[in-house]
Amino acid sequence: MPSKSKKDKPSRNPLPPTSSSSSSSSNPNWPPLRPLIPPSDLTLTPLLHDQIYLIRNFLPASLCKTYVSFLASLPLTTTPGKPKKGDAVRVNDRFQVQDADFAEQLWSSTALAALVGGAAAAEQYDIDTDTNPKNERQSRSNKEIWGGEPLGLNPNIRIYRYSSGQFFAQHYDDSNALTFTPAGAGAGSTPRAARTTWTLLIYLSACSGGSTVFYPEASRANRRPEPISVAPEVGMALLHRHGERCLLHEGQEVTAGEKWVLRSDLVVAR
Repeated sequence: MPSKSKKDKPSRNPLPPTSSSSSSSSNPNWPPLRPLIPPSDLTLTPLLHDQIYLIRNFLPASLCKTYVSFLASLPLTTTPGKPKKGDAVRVNDRFQVQDADFAEQLWSSTALAALVGGAAAAEQYDIDTDTNPKNERQSRSNKEIWGGEPLGLNPNIRIYRYSSGQFFAQHYDDSNALTFTPAGAGAGSTPRAARTTWTLLIYLSACSGGSTVFYPEASRANRRPEPISVAPEVGMALLHRHGERCLLHEGQEVTAGEKWVLRSDLVVAR
């Protein structure tokens, strides 16, 4: 089992100017995020209490198809099959860029901000029946759920393409500290000390294989928990906790087709 030093970190090395520059003139000309599905038609579904959420149909299939066509034109780089010491094995094609404007669009133009803001209502769970014979329900604040006040998405945008035979071995995702200023906040806005707490994966295509599989840790109540497998669905968003409380997980091998994933992270105030 890999140690928690094996993290999914943004590259420490600068990418070519065509893909890594933070200036808007060098960032990709992303297709418009429309049509979109309103928050009232979507649900933030807890798959595992305090660890994993799903938003099915987060992006409509037509928009996902547009994005897959566009992303295929970007200069993707194939990761090496032999990782650096301490890193998990990852074999896929990827593109990475710092784009605060696009991160803000993904956050506020879609249903994400509204659903994350309403998570306290969705995240109701049963209190331990040993201490609560009435099996009452309990809800928590958004700060408790997300690890702080949600501010937006990490401007570090990552695109992953997994073709047949490609995979991401078991690993943990790291939490990163950053200084966060929402795009469009104005020149007088004060940057805030922030950190990432949850990984956001948006599946843009379906494929055979390629499931994201989580391995919950054993507890006194469940000494041999079953793995939790999430198969890629077109337009589905997955949020899972990362950092010190990250679950061991993997991206299983794609056996047919291609798995396209758009990746960012939830940013909260420190």
